[in-house]
Amino acid sequence: MKNVQALYQSSEILEKASELKEQLIAWRRDFHQHPELGFEEVRTAEIVARHLEQLGLEVKRGVGRTGVTAVLRGKEPGPTIGLRADMDALPIQDQKQVEYRSHVSGKMHACGHDAHTSILMGTAQFLTQMRRPERGTIKFIFQPAEEGLGGAQAMIEDGVLSDPQVDAIAGLHVFPFVPVGRITAVRGIGCAASDSIQIRIIGRGGHAAYPHMTVDAIAVSAEVISALQHIASRNVDPLDSVVITIGSIHGGTARNVIAPEVVLEGTVRTLNPELREQMPERIERVIKGITEALGATYEFTYHMGYPSVKNDDAMVDLVLKASEQVLGAGKYEIVKPSMGGEDFSYYTHKIPGVFFRLGVGNKEKNAVYPLHHPQFDLDEDALPIGVAMLAEVAHLFLQNNP
Repeated sequence: MKNVQALYQSSEILEKASELKEQLIAWRRDFHQHPELGFEEVRTAEIVARHLEQLGLEVKRGVGRTGVTAVLRGKEPGPTIGLRADMDALPIQDQKQVEYRSHVSGKMHACGHDAHTSILMGTAQFLTQMRRPERGTIKFIFQPAEEGLGGAQAMIEDGVLSDPQVDAIAGLHVFPFVPVGRITAVRGIGCAASDSIQIRIIGRGGHAAYPHMTVDAIAVSAEVISALQHIASRNVDPLDSVVITIGSIHGGTARNVIAPEVVLEGTVRTLNPELREQMPERIERVIKGITEALGATYEFTYHMGYPSVKNDDAMVDLVLKASEQVLGAGKYEIVKPSMGGEDFSYYTHKIPGVFFRLGVGNKEKNAVYPLHHPQFDLDEDALPIGVAMLAEVAHLFLQNNP
């Protein structure tokens, strides 16, 4: 085998990673057939842990409840980089007609975490079997419960960024609107803060034929929903991004009964941390004004969810350089931030980090559906690219940092 330095100086690194392709596909399809929701990833975590132990790594189970970590140490002391993958699935019914579709009713890997887990397993094998790093340490982080349950925070509270102390972290996310063979990244804020709201509009119910004797909670809620959009269009600087979406409405029991109350649930996405802090007051001011004007009352709950992902410029540069090493020149693009939420943000608020997108789109293989879609799938040719990218980012970080 050629030495590791030579491999890292050409696209031969991708050729080497491609030797793992069949195994990567097998892992990914197995996870896809057996999806587990957040903090339920017992089977997935056991498969991951056994593989890491077989590689001879220092493995810890039960980190952040169902997470797994493994440590690969170099010959000499040096910095530590963390590489993270999330393992949980979504409560979505798989509608694909493929042999590896989900075997679990109402659960599906619709966000590609099966691929993330497989890629990081492959990265651990790739780096271990090629040659341990000359100096420094790589910590593999297999995280539970990214989909709204804050698994990253649970792992941090369980000490995932210590013993050894992690100096920087990298992660990737498959993306179907980027073709296979390409990488995208964002400088600065990469993903939005993701918060949730619940609004209870309290009116006075009655007969549909006598609306003047009631306070129609459904009519009031319609005004509230409409007015909330004015925050984004007329109350916030157009150069600041904010999304307010009401995704759930529950109220009423019959066509001829005016509903006494309605419960609205939604999400608020922001990129600017200062604007995020202002949103609870701005939203409640709208609700208060409309309900008072129309004779209703309200209850309002604002829950701060994931903060925004902060990509470190130096770490982004490593991703771009890694892309050139793995895929050749011109295979990456710096793009605008996403309004999607991602709990990788908890890591980037603690240490420098980078979260980049791995292209998995391919019309010929029907890999065209968006994330969280019941027919989401990906081009598995991207799996060894993910391995090569994470391995090269880790190598460059350990090489370039004292």
